[in-house]
Amino acid sequence: MSSSEPSSRPSRLETPLKPGAGASSSRTTIEAVLWIARTGSPWRDLPEAFGKWFTVYTRFWRWAQKGVWERIFKALCEDPDFEYVLIDGTLVRVHQHGTGAKGGPQNQAIGRSRGGLTTKIMALVDALGNLIRFVLLPGQRHDSIGIEPLITGLDFAALIGDKAFDNNWLRANLDERGAAAVIPSKADRAGRIPHDAEMYKWRHLVENFFCSLKAFRRIATRYEKTDASFAGLLSLVASFLASR
Repeated sequence: MSSSEPSSRPSRLETPLKPGAGASSSRTTIEAVLWIARTGSPWRDLPEAFGKWFTVYTRFWRWAQKGVWERIFKALCEDPDFEYVLIDGTLVRVHQHGTGAKGGPQNQAIGRSRGGLTTKIMALVDALGNLIRFVLLPGQRHDSIGIEPLITGLDFAALIGDKAFDNNWLRANLDERGAAAVIPSKADRAGRIPHDAEMYKWRHLVENFFCSLKAFRRIATRYEKTDASFAGLLSLVASFLASR
């Protein structure tokens, strides 16, 4: 389970990925966090080979606050294939130890849906099935809420999504971009809009990504109290999946 957040006092652990001995220490930290993410174990159960668990946890938390995990992700995934992109969302259960952060769960992308307390991961993947961007939402929020921050500023040829993304503003946005909307029409839409059925078959790539992501047990069940810490884990795991 997650420990209480450490103090913000300055520490030599705050400077990541420097050459020399510091680089070796940073690599150990990354391997330790991947072990935690893969096994879903409490931080206190971290094997001694990785060093003191609280030291590793403190570095992980500080890097999450400073956006270091996000920068690692961007550095490793900076050349996506924009032939087409795929968008979808998935729910993850929030463990009881993942609640209790300051400000309440509503400020940490935690909401209540049919499955209880949940967080929704909205993801945009490229034509190779690698993550481009993601956003975290409370579990009860509709998928369409996460579209705009995922596609803003990107240039792609087509967007593939399921019926949840069949709305007029998105279709108009894609038309202005000159991008194809490969999105089936909802059953209640007056006048069906045709889509490329053959290209739509590639939607399995985003489902495959979620399947690989949830093989990491601390992603499949959220234990992190803050959205910054959970996003940090997601960024590291996505970096690992893209580099395999």
